[in-house]
Amino acid sequence: MKRVAIITASDSGYEGRREDASAPVIEEIVQKEGYQVVKKFLLPDDKEMLAKAMREIADDGGAELILTTGGTGFSSRDVMPEATLAIVERLAPGIPEAMRAYSMQFTKRAMLTRAVAGIRKKTLIVNMPGSPKAVRECLEYIISELNHGLEILLGEANNCARK
Repeated sequence: MKRVAIITASDSGYEGRREDASAPVIEEIVQKEGYQVVKKFLLPDDKEMLAKAMREIADDGGAELILTTGGTGFSSRDVMPEATLAIVERLAPGIPEAMRAYSMQFTKRAMLTRAVAGIRKKTLIVNMPGSPKAVRECLEYIISELNHGLEILLGEANNCARK
């Protein structure tokens, strides 16, 4: 069973002024796909704190997948992509590109997300949107391909070609 960590970036959530509605959506979808949620963090929009949490999970081998939510917009406090880029060793640009392309069917504002994805050691990190609706749309769209990507990353499969 693959393990997933969920990190929410939200100043207001961290301060207890807003309920995190996106992490439960992520948890529901990944559990339905057979993942075990091993860690959940609700952190402020602080680049160093976010990067530290992701780095520790990946370096300790605590989860094969880290899904983040929030912090990918244009606000000066939206720093999840920068935190992710600070710690990944290899980029996986097709994942956020696919999410943006798919989301454009529902709203042109999808072009405004700055989400990134990348790999650190044996952990795939994917920035998800902040809204529960967008999280559901995007994660349900990419989850089966994430499964295959993780199989490749972990050496459980060796080919992406379809017959």
